[in-house]
Amino acid sequence: MTMPLSLRLKSLFRAGLVASAVLPAVAAQAHPHVFVVAKEEVIFGPDGLVTGVRHTWKFDDMYSSFIVQGLGPEGQVLTREQLAPLAKTNVESLAEFGYFTVVKAAGKQSEFDAPVDYWSEESSDKLVTLHFTLPLKKPASAKTVLSLAVYDPTYFVAFSLDDKTPVMLSAAPSGCSASVSKPKALDATDNQKLSESFFTNLSPGMDFGIKLAERAIIACP
Repeated sequence: MTMPLSLRLKSLFRAGLVASAVLPAVAAQAHPHVFVVAKEEVIFGPDGLVTGVRHTWKFDDMYSSFIVQGLGPEGQVLTREQLAPLAKTNVESLAEFGYFTVVKAAGKQSEFDAPVDYWSEESSDKLVTLHFTLPLKKPASAKTVLSLAVYDPTYFVAFSLDDKTPVMLSAAPSGCSASVSKPKALDATDNQKLSESFFTNLSPGMDFGIKLAERAIIACP
């Protein structure tokens, strides 16, 4: 039986594992336990409305190694078929966390249907990538500006958008554009609170995850 992402995250936390990815000083002080590099694709329908988000999340080497334990011969690059049960349990367990995804159109937050088109792959360098599409329950307009943020409110999982292709637009109307807004640096008080909360095994709460999140801004004429 494969372990859902939620249980695996909690297991990592209890074990006190810290991934080896290099992050800025603020993130290092916060001690996230899982690191994800995300590529996001905003999907448009024929009517020009946003219908969903396609996620591509690459996990750090330590977490990748952890989640594939027992799924195949040691040292072998696992196939998409071998990883299928893991992909299924992971996307299902992500519902507990709101899929770490926030989409807002005209300031109103969108709701999601269950993920579709999900699958995982393992690269030759043994990094696992999770792919899944998250449909919006109700299509949203990007004419009044639509924002997309992928983050863990507790900052247990550290998400960062890919440097080269952070956000793509699929079947977008002519003139639509996407840009990435970087978070402001935390002040000394926030850094102290965040660091202290992790050292005492307490969740820093919703506030910090939002402050550290990168945002994609999609605008259409």
